[in-house]
Parts: sequence; C-alpha cells; structure tokens
Amino acid sequence: MRNSKQKRADWLSVMVIGLFFSVLAASASAASDGTKTSSSTADHTRFEELKGPFVDGPAVTKACLKCHTEASKQIHKTKHWNWDVVNPATGRKLGKKNIVNNFCGSVVSNEPRCTSCHIGFGWKDENFDFASQENVDCLVCHDSTAKYRKLPAGAGHPAYQDTEWPPQSGKFIKPIDLAEVAQNVSATNRRNCGMCHFLGGGGNAVKHGDLDVSMINPGPYLDVHMSPEKLNFTCSKCHGGDNHLVQGSRYALEAKDTKGIDIPGRTDGSRASCESCHGMTPHPETANVKLNDHTDTLACPTCHIPEFARGGYATKMWWDWSTAGKLTPEGKPVKINDEKGHQIYNGMKGDFRWGENVMPEYRWFDGTSRYTLFGDEVTGDEVVSINNYGGDPNDPNSRIWPFKIMRGKQPFDKELKTLAVVHTWGPGDESAYWTGYDWDKALEAGMKKAGATYSGKMGFVETEMAWPITHMVAPKEDAVGCDECHSQNSRLKDVPGLYIPGRDRFGWLDTAAWILAALTLLGVLGHGGLRYIMRRRED
Repeated sequence: MRNSKQKRADWLSVMVIGLFFSVLAASASAASDGTKTSSSTADHTRFEELKGPFVDGPAVTKACLKCHTEASKQIHKTKHWNWDVVNPATGRKLGKKNIVNNFCGSVVSNEPRCTSCHIGFGWKDENFDFASQENVDCLVCHDSTAKYRKLPAGAGHPAYQDTEWPPQSGKFIKPIDLAEVAQNVSATNRRNCGMCHFLGGGGNAVKHGDLDVSMINPGPYLDVHMSPEKLNFTCSKCHGGDNHLVQGSRYALEAKDTKGIDIPGRTDGSRASCESCHGMTPHPETANVKLNDHTDTLACPTCHIPEFARGGYATKMWWDWSTAGKLTPEGKPVKINDEKGHQIYNGMKGDFRWGENVMPEYRWFDGTSRYTLFGDEVTGDEVVSINNYGGDPNDPNSRIWPFKIMRGKQPFDKELKTLAVVHTWGPGDESAYWTGYDWDKALEAGMKKAGATYSGKMGFVETEMAWPITHMVAPKEDAVGCDECHSQNSRLKDVPGLYIPGRDRFGWLDTAAWILAALTLLGVLGHGGLRYIMRRRED
C-alpha cells in the first residue's frame, strides 16, 4: 500500500515538474517572438471610453487623454512632434521640416506625403495646429496588434474607409478598427518605431542602411541587442527617456560618451551610447590587452558593425533625379527592376543604385555637424555635402566612425545658387512633379512655399549625405578583425592623420628595420655557429 502511494506521489511530482517546465517553455517561446505578458497595471479592454466606435484618430486620442492627461503636452515638446531642432553649436534650425536631403528632397510643399511618418494627425500644410492635444497620435507608437497603419499620403491619418492606393491602381487599403487597437495598447516595441524609421526615404531599408524591417525580429547574427534570441531589446531600451523625450539624435550625436556607465542620479540619464552600458574599457583583459587601447581612436560601431544592410534587404546608395521623367506611351512612369527585383529606375524619381552587406565608409567625427540648408550657397561645380560632420585626428574628442554615404544628383537653382525645394506630391496638381512632370513648375511651386522666388534656371548638382551607422551590432566573433585595418588597402585606408601599423609605411624606416632585422639574424646565426665550432673543438 505504501509503495502504491509512493508511486502516485512520484507520478504527481513528475507531472508538477513537467507542468512547471512547460510554463517556462511557453514563456521562452513568447519571448522569442517579441511578445510577452503585459506588465501594465491597467487592462485597457475594460475601459468603456475605449470601446468606440471612433470616427477618426483624434477621437481616440481624446479618449486616451481622459486618463493620460499630460501625454500630449509632453509630446508637444519633442523632436518627434515638431520636426524642429536647433543646432546647439551654430544656432541654425535643423529637423526634418527644415533640412533638405538627397532622397525625396524636402517636407515643404509635400506635407501630406511626408507626414505619413509624423506622430500626429492632419499636418497637410503650414496651417497645422501644433498646439492641439487631440492631433497627437497615441496609437502609432503604442499599438500592440501590428494592425495599425497610417495612409501613405493621408497627412498622418490611417484609413477610415476603403482607400485606393496607389491612386488609380484598383487596390484598396482597408479601414482600421480603431477600438480594437485602442484596447490593445502597450509600451512601444520595435515594430512601432520601425513603421517610420525602417521605411524612411520612401520604402523599406531605403534611408538609414542599418534600419529595416529585418530588425523587427532579427536573428542574433544581425543584432545582438535586439534579437529575441539574445537581449530582445526594444528601441526604447536605449533611446527611452522621461516625459516622452526620446534620447539620441543624429542632429546632436555624441561622438564619444566620456561619462561611462549610466548611473541613475549621477549621470545624464541617457543610454543612447555604447559607453553608457559597456563603460570606457569594454573589453575584458582576458580578451586582448590591446583592444581597450583603441577606444581613444575608434568608436565602438567601427569594429562591431562590420557591414550594414545585412538583414536581407538592400539599401539605397545612389539616387539621380536628373534622369527622371521617362514615361510610357500611356503617360505612366517607366519602371525598371534588376535581376534581384530592386528598382533601378522609376520615371517619377530617376536612377537608383542599391547595396547589400555594405562595408561602411570611415571618417573622423567629433559630434558636430553643419548642414547645407535651403538658401546656403551652392555653385554646382563640386559635390555638395548636405551634412558635413566635423572631426579631426588631432582632436581628443574625435573618433573614427562608420557611415553610410548616400550619393546622388538633385535639383538646384543655378542663378540663386541654392539647393531647390521641389513640389513633388499633389494628385491633380499640375505643378507637382509627380503629376505634371514639369521641373520648372515643380521648382516654382516648391520655392514659393519655402518663401523664395525661383529664378527659372535650374540644374542638377551632385550631393552626398552621411548617415552614422549604430545598429546591426554583430556578435563579438564577427567583429572586424585586426588584419582588416592593420594591412595595406584596409578598411581605414582613406582615414588621414594617424599611423596604423601594417597600413602605413615609411621607406627609410622600413629599410632601416629590415637591415636591423638582417643584422640581428646574422648575429644569431654567427653566435650559434661559433658555439657549434667551439663545442666540436672541446669534443
């Protein structure tokens, strides 16, 4: 009898232990696909205010504000809302609404298309109400259903009814169930941020090079921080801050964080640098005693991000607007793809070149930048650097950084000698380039919106734009090897101002060293020979 009870007890123990490990396995599985049990203290499905129906996005925000009373006011103070940044060193206005880039050009005169990536509703022209609390879009950052999408050209609104896209395509975007999304909000995740930051410049992987949809669920080979199989970081793990103030900005990037590991209450509270977690001497002494000696010269990504665009998606490396305008006999833009399916020509935009597994270009960077803005002089005789990052090998604050350098050709006013603001987007508007395909009309309309007068004389100027590479951090075993820099024709072959053993040579010094080595060898051989002869004589 006792044995029977013991057996039942043993089986019960096995079942309990099995159940325990099943729960652990389920939890691990949930973590691996980026989902997890919410840690929120509120169940939003139980709030009557969120059950709808909602006529539009601002109606959802109005309901959110009944509890989160200060949220919109906080958002109003952020770069994400204003797209307006003052360069602390120069006092010049930067930010997305002020700069000119060499992708789509400028937000000015193209707001309904560009503001599909704004965290608000209704920014269709210069009359947008930035003070409106209900214009803030809560769902675009806090949706957990992966169903929420803004319309590609809806001035920040999602679809509220069946909406044809692209125009005259016969394809329709279905309306969003706003109540479902509102009841399933959560802390931000990689997908939320990526719907804008992964798709910038007109499509997946186009702009940044180190950000694309592969980062929603990256393998450990792609990014050791964000991979669900590794640390499973969300973007806010490094970029988060108080009061909706997102840390880290390419307009004020820290070339070298000298504060080291971030300690709450003692440092600046920012985790948007490698040093804020890994410290000033990140490599253990057991790895290689010389590795930490490189941190006064190299930025961490220089070694730990060997290539970008390595998640299976090519990034755009060249955009030539000067070839745009080719149309089919039916008046549609000509489109040409290469053998891999990458679009290499579009009559709306011109010629493209793409790159995968791209080795970065390396430059000195000290954290400062100077943008070429609308109104700055451009002669057209030389390549224009749209964002010239400062840096000098003799500056202790400078480090060698990896960059994606986006190159292309874009319109400029030959008489005013300035980069042009081009009105591209505007269905039914013949002055919009993508409607009328008339450069003069497009420049005249764009420049007028920017507060200038088009001279009537346009040309195309070659430009380049630098994008710091900070994501797609590879496993340590895939980091850049010593010989990739310490050799001739190395990764750092074009970086000036420092002596790199193996890369650099001085003729007289090399000759002297070889002579010294030869003399040393002769001395060793002579010494050995004499010892051998003397030993033979003794024998």
